[in-house]
This record gives sequence, C-alpha cells and structure tokens, in this order.
Amino acid sequence: MSERPKMLSEVVRDTIRLKHYSYQTEKSYVQWIKRYVAFHHRRHPREMGQAEIEAFLTHLAVEGKVAASTQNQAFNAILFLYRDVLNQTLDFDIQAVRAKRSTYLPTVLTPQEVRSVIAQMNGTYCLLIQLLYGSGMRLNEALSLRIKDLDFDQHQITVRNAKGMNDRVTMLPERLIPDLQAHLQQAKSCINRT
Repeated sequence: MSERPKMLSEVVRDTIRLKHYSYQTEKSYVQWIKRYVAFHHRRHPREMGQAEIEAFLTHLAVEGKVAASTQNQAFNAILFLYRDVLNQTLDFDIQAVRAKRSTYLPTVLTPQEVRSVIAQMNGTYCLLIQLLYGSGMRLNEALSLRIKDLDFDQHQITVRNAKGMNDRVTMLPERLIPDLQAHLQQAKSCINRT
C-alpha cells in the first residue's frame, strides 16, 4: 500500500525544519500560506502567480488594514513557499498596495515602573522577568537557557539559536547571580530527590 501524498502544509513544515527556522517562524509561515490559499478558493499555489500574490497582499493592506510589518511577514511566507518549497523563481516585481508604516511610538516603562511591576512578583517568575529586563533576551531565549549557557565568572549568557539561528552573548546582571545560583541549587536538589 502506497503512502498518501503529503499535504502542502506538511511539506512547508518539513522544509522549514530542514532549514532550522524557529518554531514561531514555522507557525507564522504555515498560517500565512494557508490564508493565501484560502483567499484564492483553495487553488494550488502552482496554479497561481504574480496577480494572485499581488491581490492577496493588497487585500491585507486595504481590507485587512494590517501593519506594514504584518504584510511583509505574509509576503516573506509566500516568497518562502514559492522559492523554497515549490522551487519556483519569482522573477517579477510585486506591485501590491503597501500597508502604511505604523506611526505609533512604543510604550516604554520607566525604571521606577519596572521596579514596581517586579515588586509584585516572586519566585521563578520574578527571576525570569528580572533576567529578561537585565539581559535584553527574548522570552523564548530565556525559557531555552541551559546551565552551560550561564557564565557566572564573566557575567555572560550565551543565547543559542537566537533570531536568525545565530548564537550571541549578552550580559548576565551581577545582582541576579546569587538568585540564579540558588535557583539552580534548588532545581538540582529536586532532581536528586526523584
């Protein structure tokens, strides 16, 4: 009995994993590709081209009123689909209506507001938030830390497979070292009890 052919979303996932893209990128690209196909009444992307890509991206900007970064993400997912999954070169310029760039400034907490938020927390969550704030790591980077990534002597953290699949080094705040070491000791004692 022969195996059923893989669905397009399965092939996309396989290709993303072969290229070692992040799980967040995988989720995002699969979702955008599904939306692209659904927008064109479930036609296979091989049957579509420039006009369909432009129509979808224009729809996102005009009807969906998405941010420019969202439209770019959708375009990157479609580009990945054609270039890396279907092995088709897009040798044309996309002339879609571009979404407007956001003019909003991000809300940034003052140091006092940060201290006030952290004061309301305790335990592991408090330590995690302090580590994020003090090191500049992203949440997934902090959640993926391993003991060998912490260099207490040099006050450094090695962030593995960061954005773009590159390793980088960031600072380990000196004032967090005692709390981190106590946390590691507590985790070690929990493991030894089991």
